[in-house]
Amino acid sequence: MSNLYQPTVMRIASARDEAPEIRTFRLEFTDDQYKQDFYKKYRVGMFGLYGLPGAGESTFCVASPPTRTDYIECTFRRTGRVTAALQDREAGQTITFRGPYGNSFPIDQWKGRNIIFIAGGIALPPVRSVIWNVLDRRSEFGKVTIVYGARTVADLVYKDELAQWEAMDDVELITTVDPGGETADWKGKIGFVPTVVKDSAPSPEDCVAVVCGPPIMIKFTLPVLTDLGFAAGDIFTTLENRMKCGIGKCGRCNVGSLYVCKDGPVFTVEQVGKMPQGDL
Repeated sequence: MSNLYQPTVMRIASARDEAPEIRTFRLEFTDDQYKQDFYKKYRVGMFGLYGLPGAGESTFCVASPPTRTDYIECTFRRTGRVTAALQDREAGQTITFRGPYGNSFPIDQWKGRNIIFIAGGIALPPVRSVIWNVLDRRSEFGKVTIVYGARTVADLVYKDELAQWEAMDDVELITTVDPGGETADWKGKIGFVPTVVKDSAPSPEDCVAVVCGPPIMIKFTLPVLTDLGFAAGDIFTTLENRMKCGIGKCGRCNVGSLYVCKDGPVFTVEQVGKMPQGDL
């Protein structure tokens, strides 16, 4: 891992479709030394570059927690040439990987505190890694609440895991879909995520919030959390959608004096508030 530009080869152990145009890979390392080096560095919230020779690389989060050391997982939407090529790969085939890069969620500082996770659509993968990291160390944290919404029922990702979380006695799961996105057998809520968060009124007392979703969702969710009494330093998000090269060379993720891929992608709302808003 001394060469930033040299990827390793990962074998696809399994591949599954989560929702239209959204796919998850479970990846296994083929290089034991790279695997050892990876887990010495990897902390929840970090990201990698996934690719195929001839197609290029795409940057997105590691969607599995550092508590799972037999594999890593990634979930991605088909949006361009690279992700289209990746979506055509099946179990048993290989892709390339570089990482981990970036900073992480400071979950060791959250011990004993309550945590609310708020996510929308395809933005659940980076939150999912934190959720499983917390659940794998469940006794170290207080109340865990998950609020997750999507445009339609079909757009919800990790449906099997949503059922797992719902069945857990020590997790509160609230799922919602936009008005008109429900099906006849839908048993969750109907409404936009900010409204659902407002109605559920989570207590800010000794609580950390992790928020990730489309910009419009985040824009209207943050004032709700502020009105509920959450401090800006206790609300965390990730700006990974701004990244391209992942190592601070292309400049695409530059915000003021910061590079999201090197100084982030994890920031508190307090930190985001100090950034030049025109660059976001």
